Amino acid sequence: MKSHAAGEINVFKVAATYIGTVVGAGFASGQEVLQFFSAFGLKGIFGIILSTFLFFFFGYIILLIGKTYDTASYVDIIRFSNGPFLGALIDVIITIFLFGALAAMIAGAGAIFDEQFHLSPLWGMLLMAAISLLTVIGGINGVVNAISYVVPVLLIAVFFVAVYSLYVDPITAADLQSANALQGAGPNWFVSSLNYTSYNLVIAVAVLAPMGAKAKSKKSIFWSALLGALGLGLGTTAIFLSIVTNIEMVRNVEVPMIAISSKINVFVQLLFAVVLFAEVYTTAVGNLYGFVSRMNSIYGRFRVPVIIGTTIAAFLVSQVGFSSMVKYLYPAVGYGGLLFLGGLLYVWIWKRDELNQQKNK
Repeated sequence: MKSHAAGEINVFKVAATYIGTVVGAGFASGQEVLQFFSAFGLKGIFGIILSTFLFFFFGYIILLIGKTYDTASYVDIIRFSNGPFLGALIDVIITIFLFGALAAMIAGAGAIFDEQFHLSPLWGMLLMAAISLLTVIGGINGVVNAISYVVPVLLIAVFFVAVYSLYVDPITAADLQSANALQGAGPNWFVSSLNYTSYNLVIAVAVLAPMGAKAKSKKSIFWSALLGALGLGLGTTAIFLSIVTNIEMVRNVEVPMIAISSKINVFVQLLFAVVLFAEVYTTAVGNLYGFVSRMNSIYGRFRVPVIIGTTIAAFLVSQVGFSSMVKYLYPAVGYGGLLFLGGLLYVWIWKRDELNQQKNK
């Protein structure tokens, strides 16, 4: 195993990057939480608890494999956990989704510019594509730094909006009944929670794999996964409560959390829009980095042209629209990603001794 002492990433940065990779346009806007949790009313809380545990458990396994085998790409982890045949299939699913999710983030940036700043969505999409491209050209350290700075600001903003919403308008039985009447992203809270965790881990593995190799120790990996999962769980809960207490207002809007923040005042609404744009950026960067790292294993000599070409292609695909991509692309990939989670579970049950033996070599 190679030494990574000079490039080690601390617990906070790993946890923040884990959170930032997951909480993109769908999460921070409230759109994902609305479809995957709030639509099941009070039972959505059970879904959040389940997803938080799964984010910790599977995030820890991914980081541990990355540390043990010094992985440079998520492909190494997929092949180790799922074997050559299933691994190849999951590799295709993840690669396609990383590209699709990048397009969704660019589309989300356009929606923010259109709905909140009253500017042409084209400007938001162009800006997102450009800054994501420039960040990824800087490599993994640039990606980690960019994400870790934005995440605390987002969580503070989400908690503030949630506390204010609950203070001025507590959740009622009527709110829960209205939420239950919505059509969720899954047939029930359990399947929806699994699906949500699955497709988010499909995104996160692209960044967690190389970070695991740079982690300081097995103990730091544990705390990184735990803090990352708790941050995701608390953030999801805050958004869930904000949406449920404002369910009639946000059930048909593209960006629920900004609509909710508008009830406080215009300044808070614009501030949240800026924070949301920054969070869309962190996920776009994670997706682009993961996709390009996969392409580099095939076209290693053309890294910068691949980054540029990928960004341009994602910009074109983003014209499909943000909400449509969240509604159809995300759940479809989530079901495919369950194969990957099954492979990680197999590793934990049957290959844990092998991991420990490798660690001691």
